[in-house]
Amino acid sequence: MTTTTTKLPPNPIHHFYRGGPAIAKLRGFPLESDHTPEEWIGSTATLFGESQRGLSALPDGTLLRDAIAADPVAWLGAAHVERFGADPALLVKLLDTGERLPVHVHPDDAFAREHLGTKFGKTEAWIVLDAKPGAQLRLGWRSDLDEETLRAWVDDQDRDALLDALNPVPVSAGDALFVPAGQAHAIGEGVLIIELQQPTDMSILLEWHGYADDDHAATLGLGWDLALSSVDRSARDPESLRGPRPNEAIAELLPPAAAPFFTAQSLDTAGGQLPLDAGFAVVLVTEGAGELAGKQVARGDALVVPHAAGEVQAEGELKAIVCRPPRSNGG
Repeated sequence: MTTTTTKLPPNPIHHFYRGGPAIAKLRGFPLESDHTPEEWIGSTATLFGESQRGLSALPDGTLLRDAIAADPVAWLGAAHVERFGADPALLVKLLDTGERLPVHVHPDDAFAREHLGTKFGKTEAWIVLDAKPGAQLRLGWRSDLDEETLRAWVDDQDRDALLDALNPVPVSAGDALFVPAGQAHAIGEGVLIIELQQPTDMSILLEWHGYADDDHAATLGLGWDLALSSVDRSARDPESLRGPRPNEAIAELLPPAAAPFFTAQSLDTAGGQLPLDAGFAVVLVTEGAGELAGKQVARGDALVVPHAAGEVQAEGELKAIVCRPPRSNGG
């Protein structure tokens, strides 16, 4: 199986919320439904409770998951494999919100291991590629919240109270935010983001009416008593979760707290040539055209770069986002 840098075919995901036109336009594929608001890029993960949906394929039809399993060291590097096995420990998505997402939260690693039987929780980060004027996200409680109040809001499905209790965060293209597991959040309408996250699909929907079939599904089958114990009820300043604005040709986009989970760099060749360090990466070309790892690329192309490719070069007039797993010593 190939372990060369490879352009990835589209992998759109049908979901319960509306969206998708901005992804289809960026990636250059026809939109088949107005409920296709996500694309999973370079994915070896599946939707919660499913065995296949979500997995990315290489151009020859081989699932990336299977290609990595056949030669994990070539794809991921020995240090990464020693730590995580044949799992990239990363899921990259495009999200295009045609409506506001419900208020929800994701479990952390410890909760996921104990109660859901998974290796990973779901810490994530958002890099805004485009946003309509006035678009905003909601992230973290504005003040400390007691258990009884949260439970009452959820039982009553008081969406106004849930939403108003969260910090409003206006966003525009170029903003980046780190979202630790346990932080309640909601993504507003009219936002196109690239999301880095741990490789799971676990959401507890605090605001579930109209989104999930029932509150059993909204709690991942755990019930509210247990599910709500995953929620961080402390106040959080969302500004502390912002990443820096890029000011160099290769720039870190996320705050240091994200590094144990994933990293993201912006890349701007500006007519020159730039090196990409060796290591597994998922790359999305966001503007322009040029060459990456010897392949002609243009806006909307998504690529997976194996560790075995070593240091590769990007050149031309292109901008890209480079998404990587947690760094491992020697990896």
